[in-house]
Amino acid sequence: MLDLLTDAFAWAQQTLFEQVVQPLAFAWGFGDLLELAFDGTGWLVVGLLQIAVMLLVFAPLQRLWPVEPMRDRAAVRVDVLYTLIHRLGLFRLFMFFTVENWVELGWSELRVLGLPTLHLDQWWPGVTDIAWVSFLIYLLVFDFINYGLHRAQHQFQWWWALHALHHSQRQMTMWSDNRNHLLDDVLIDVVWVVVALLIGVGPGQFVALVAIGQLSENFQHANLRLSFGRWGERLWISPRFHRVHHGIGVGHESRPGAVLGGHNFGVLLPWWDVLFGTADFHTGCVPTGIRDQVEPDAHGRVQDYGRGFWAQQWLGLRRLFRRPAAR
Repeated sequence: MLDLLTDAFAWAQQTLFEQVVQPLAFAWGFGDLLELAFDGTGWLVVGLLQIAVMLLVFAPLQRLWPVEPMRDRAAVRVDVLYTLIHRLGLFRLFMFFTVENWVELGWSELRVLGLPTLHLDQWWPGVTDIAWVSFLIYLLVFDFINYGLHRAQHQFQWWWALHALHHSQRQMTMWSDNRNHLLDDVLIDVVWVVVALLIGVGPGQFVALVAIGQLSENFQHANLRLSFGRWGERLWISPRFHRVHHGIGVGHESRPGAVLGGHNFGVLLPWWDVLFGTADFHTGCVPTGIRDQVEPDAHGRVQDYGRGFWAQQWLGLRRLFRRPAAR
């Protein structure tokens, strides 16, 4: 079955590349970048498949069992824009030509100096080199790292200044996962690339890890009243479990008026929250957002996180340099 899916993906990537991407590359004078264009085509195929699943599966579920009625479609449309930027390869294209290229060049220099690759799939010959076993190992490693990164986004004020944009969505839907400050995304992507190079993740496995993770996160953010039950909730993160993390004063605020701390930081697996004491399995479906959006300060002002894409990006930079905007 895995081979069948792999072959189908390879066929789709090759066909789209030969019929569309390669002719455009030559027409626009980028014939020297065909290898990069072929890799980008793979990410485009992944993104199109993810969007198809979201529209054909997640969207109907949201309509059948919503947590709350749709009151702010304009806010959701901005989230759709974030998703398209990421899933259609625009963000990935930028990273290929800039940060990731610099990281890989630096890594090549370190390899020349003798820095080894760990190759986790070779630790137990005959077992860890089995495709599905190595994939699960890499998934666990990346999910643990993502848990740590997510907690850091909430623990350091400078990082929360960027990450707060993600939590400022009061109308959470399946499109909300990619609602992030672009600088925040760059930081996370750099860590992912460095870890992938360090532990020896193959290109195909890396694409699969990212694809599965992103699709699961879309599902977690859905406006969907769904729990996986007493035991299922402890095996994989559900929309209910993750919504708690977005709850005002619950999931990302340790006490009134604070943003440090919180609960349910896991990205795919709730195991790390259980292990480190940050799991909350008991809170129900709660309103989402940030306390300072809805509770005025001593001067009667609430925090402005922006309505449109560019306003949200600009205000994120203002918060980063300690110039928050209130209204």
